[in-house]
Amino acid sequence: MHKAGFVNIVGKPNAGKSTLLNQLMGEKLAIVTQKAQTTRHRIFGIYNEEDLQIVFSDTPGVLDPKYGLQEKMMDFVKDSLQDADVFLFIVDVTDKADPSEFLIDKLNKIPVPVLLLLNKVDQTNQEGLEKLVTEWHERIPKAEILPISALNAFNTDVILPKLKSMLPESPAYYDKDMYTDKPERFFVNETIREKILLNYDKEIPYSVEVVTEMFKEKEGIIFIDSIIYVERDTQKGILIGHKGEAIKKVGTEARIDLEKFFAKKIHLNLFVKVKKDWRKNDRDLKNFGYR
Repeated sequence: MHKAGFVNIVGKPNAGKSTLLNQLMGEKLAIVTQKAQTTRHRIFGIYNEEDLQIVFSDTPGVLDPKYGLQEKMMDFVKDSLQDADVFLFIVDVTDKADPSEFLIDKLNKIPVPVLLLLNKVDQTNQEGLEKLVTEWHERIPKAEILPISALNAFNTDVILPKLKSMLPESPAYYDKDMYTDKPERFFVNETIREKILLNYDKEIPYSVEVVTEMFKEKEGIIFIDSIIYVERDTQKGILIGHKGEAIKKVGTEARIDLEKFFAKKIHLNLFVKVKKDWRKNDRDLKNFGYR
């Protein structure tokens, strides 16, 4: 008997969705930072056992969109609410803001099992945790609730067996040697963008898009040319930094991670260009893969 299905990971920004995906996959597929809105795309991680295939779907955090890019990000979330066999709904126990009524309403209406993960439980106490469990039982009565810490791998080992019991009998949807639906260039772009998120403050990381124009392997070395697009000339100057030191640091950190990811030597060239107000331009968004 073989089981297979789509398990979609949803939640508010910074709840720990990408950290959990990487933990369950045993490999870093999604970039992770402390900044909100790190994830922009919908990423499939394909987990395989002999009698099991789970297609995990990591999604952007649910938010109230303010401009074109965020609207496209929310389209990915809405798509994820249409095709799941099981939902992993991640809640950050340290988040004091109101929960997402949009997600709560959707998850209550959709006739699909929900595993509600109370994440970052290492940052609360037993009394606070019990209160949260009671509150979430009332909000989503059908959900099974599990306290976890995705970052510290606390209780995450029980998630896969639980999902296996919830999934339907089905042949595999993808070849068993696949672990993601994304091409190599996507992971190059995301790795560079992660280093920008980690090294720059304020608006710079959110004004950036990365496009890899060349990805060629020759004699065991992968040669990569990537363009970093920003919205304004002032952002270009900040990104490059004094005598190019800032962008050099980004390139070095990205190269180290990419060499681990591809297990090969990497030669990485970065270029910075201005594409004015690309986050609000439908044509630019489409060209960047935000349909």
